[in-house]
Amino acid sequence: MNKNIYLSEPGIICCAGCNPSDFFKAVTEGNQDFIQKVKCTLDESSDARSFYAGKIPDEYLSPTKDRFDMRILRILENALEQIRPAVDKAVKIYGKERVSVCIGSCDNGSELSLKAHRTLFSQGKLPDGYDIKIQGADYPAVFTAEKFNLNGITLAFSTACSSSASAVIKASELIESGKADAVIAGGVDIASDTVLLGFNSLESVSEEKTNPFSMNRSGITLGEAASVFVLSKDDLDSTGIILAGTGESADASHMTAPLADGSGAAQAIRKALSDAGMNPADIDYINLHGTGTKLNDSMEGKAVHSIFGSRIPVSSTKPVTGHTLGAAGSLELAACFYAIKNKKLPVHVWDGKRDPEIPELNFVSKDTKSDRIKCCMSNSFAFGGCNASLIIRQV
Repeated sequence: MNKNIYLSEPGIICCAGCNPSDFFKAVTEGNQDFIQKVKCTLDESSDARSFYAGKIPDEYLSPTKDRFDMRILRILENALEQIRPAVDKAVKIYGKERVSVCIGSCDNGSELSLKAHRTLFSQGKLPDGYDIKIQGADYPAVFTAEKFNLNGITLAFSTACSSSASAVIKASELIESGKADAVIAGGVDIASDTVLLGFNSLESVSEEKTNPFSMNRSGITLGEAASVFVLSKDDLDSTGIILAGTGESADASHMTAPLADGSGAAQAIRKALSDAGMNPADIDYINLHGTGTKLNDSMEGKAVHSIFGSRIPVSSTKPVTGHTLGAAGSLELAACFYAIKNKKLPVHVWDGKRDPEIPELNFVSKDTKSDRIKCCMSNSFAFGGCNASLIIRQV
């Protein structure tokens, strides 16, 4: 059954730009210039490591008025201001009790908590003003609700790389169930030293810019971003684009690895198609999770090919934005949103060396025709086998 839940224009900030126009221009041109080497270290006694990452330039960010003015909130604030007109309209029509918040994120205040723990280890006490609330997974969602003085349901999601996709799904459920009339939904994350070094310890970070689905791929390139929508039962922003179907599944076979045969991912995709009342042939484009790791790309290729074959244009936008973790699902849904609106597709940036162990897929190039794009799917596959698939279409 079609959900008929409308999406507003998104608010977007990432390394490739501080607005939707710059972001979409970068992903359709395949511009990787925004991915640069960064240095990071856990403490002054450790040698600094360098990694490619999609860091947002500091000049894009301004201090917030929040009691914990941290980077993740500055990033989120930028994106939220972009959707303020849609939020204000929702509040005017429905009332602040009927507007909810669903925000996904993974890194919560590590830049402040890391400094606090350094002080604890060196001086035996936490610094004045430090509060454990900084590290709460709910804080970006609470910040969002407080910013707009909303009294609706406020929910946080931290399912790793599918966090903001899960947030969008829950937002649609709140509206369908009648518990909300509109929901601010999306995600935010930062490429902190903790995150970069943590993924490096898993041997997941590529020494070069990520090269998804290539036989030469060697891991992810991390990034930071915020991407937020207003989902509503009415077309408040006059976009004519709806969330048509959603699907989730849980492998739960390994703490960090998905099922190698792609069956968990395929289950989420099939659920989304069923929820939308669609067949595979109805999808015009798929934004792949496409992290560039050996296992993810292999299993995702198998899952997508088993359902769609090699007909449908597909691409990963992570070589341009970096893997933005908790923000990835919403950011990549935004890529689908503008693919429909502008009838133009994000290109797949890689070296063109197909892995013979992955079924052949129809990767988008600059020559791919896209004038009939009306329905898109975005896939997010996370640690612990948390799989999410979203379908949006033009009404």
